[in-house]
Amino acid sequence: MKQKVKWGDRRDGKRVDAPGLQTVMTALFPKRTECEVYLHDTIDATKLMEYLEKKNEGRTEGKVTIFHCVITALDRMVRERPLMNRFIQGYRIYERNEISLSFVAKRRFADGAEETLMYLVPKDTDTINEISAKIIGDVHEARKSDHATGGVDELLDKFAALPRPLLAGSVRMIRYLDFWGVNPKFITDGDPNYSTILVSNLGSIKCPSVYHHLNNYGTNSIMVTVGTLHKEEVLMEDGHKEIRDVIDIGATLDERIADGFYFARSLKLLRHIFENPELLERPLNEPSNFDYK
Repeated sequence: MKQKVKWGDRRDGKRVDAPGLQTVMTALFPKRTECEVYLHDTIDATKLMEYLEKKNEGRTEGKVTIFHCVITALDRMVRERPLMNRFIQGYRIYERNEISLSFVAKRRFADGAEETLMYLVPKDTDTINEISAKIIGDVHEARKSDHATGGVDELLDKFAALPRPLLAGSVRMIRYLDFWGVNPKFITDGDPNYSTILVSNLGSIKCPSVYHHLNNYGTNSIMVTVGTLHKEEVLMEDGHKEIRDVIDIGATLDERIADGFYFARSLKLLRHIFENPELLERPLNEPSNFDYK
């Protein structure tokens, strides 16, 4: 059911009441880049790799990848940790109307090849199967051409073609409209800067996870980088050491949307999903029943 729009709401989110400290911080530190918190974790992916090996058995194409699992796990995490779906704009705190994930895909793996912006809004009933198929289909469609053929990519090309004074004036106007939450839909729809989580799959180019800044433009409050799968010696719970498959994940967050305790628990849930990949087979709106103790 569509939620009723109240005074102070935006097209993409509803205004929420927050504790005084959080509310005042939006005015004391109005820029998102002033409020960045960086988290880094090395996640055991051994069970996830066993799951993928079994799931992709006999497939020659359309294989489910680690990245597809990361996208699914992040969406599930946000559904169970709703404060992660908040953003700050215009000195106010909002909760998004939907969960969205975005990433950048290279049209070709070559120096100078153009990038395309991908934007995904999973359904409540989606599982890893639907999300994987959607990502594969979108990336395949984007790589049919070496240049932008529509959407936000083509819009950016048009802005880039403007004379410098017009480009500067247009950007100032867009930023002003962004502050008040009244940017036209044709500008914001499909823009990763307006997504819940912007993900960078650095593992696809054999690069480790890194710190990546947030942007002051838009509403994106979480940036996640996924590093390369590699082997690492891990100390197990019973005290013995074992060589395991691990993935480094970095996350940059806007500290104004929640506190450190909430962020830490959200990271624990993400780790739990990786260690129990069967959860990826469940509909996204089905709780994981994770014990946060």
